[in-house]
Amino acid sequence: MPKKKKTKKAKKIKKAKKPKKILLKKQKVEDLPKKQTNLNQDDKPVIKKIKKQATEKKQYNIKDYVVYPKHGVGKITAIEKAKIGQIEIQFYKIFIEKEKLTLTVPINQQSNLRPISSINQINKCVSILKTKPKIKRTMWSRRAQEYDQKINSGKIYELAEVVKDLNKNTDIIADQSYSERQLFEKAYDRLKSEFEAVLKTSPEDVEKKMNKALGRTQISESTE
Repeated sequence: MPKKKKTKKAKKIKKAKKPKKILLKKQKVEDLPKKQTNLNQDDKPVIKKIKKQATEKKQYNIKDYVVYPKHGVGKITAIEKAKIGQIEIQFYKIFIEKEKLTLTVPINQQSNLRPISSINQINKCVSILKTKPKIKRTMWSRRAQEYDQKINSGKIYELAEVVKDLNKNTDIIADQSYSERQLFEKAYDRLKSEFEAVLKTSPEDVEKKMNKALGRTQISESTE
């Protein structure tokens, strides 16, 4: 008789566990389609936002000075329209006086442009030029790449740093390699053109201001 009681208890325990497992499985299966439908609904507004980002608002006018990172300061000479296929595109005509080059920049790509600096930013550049140059011990080829990236970044403070670091306070060619002199002149001319556009003064006055900050006054006076 005691053996039969044990078998009955074991059977009762097994029967009690089965409905719990079935209920858990049903809940998980029912939850899955709800999550999937929510994800599909959230994806729709994201696609709409991307479509709206194709155009940008016009920020610049004719005769405004702007900076194109790879070429420097330019002046907007015209805002024109053209049709490519069935799409009408509006673009800026920018004249880079230093390179005698006219750029065509679509208005929806004007994030490549930046407005010219403020007077406060120019004054900060002058203070950068007055500081001591940072001399790095790395190979020149690596430093030259870093300087070139800074020049083409379009950031005026980085441009001022290149001019300051490559300034030798001398016009003697032997004291500076050809590639060093090339990079210095490129950075110097870019910075000078932005100084002219912001300060609205003659190239001679801007050159004197920059040379004074760099400690090149004696050199300029002796050449005159």
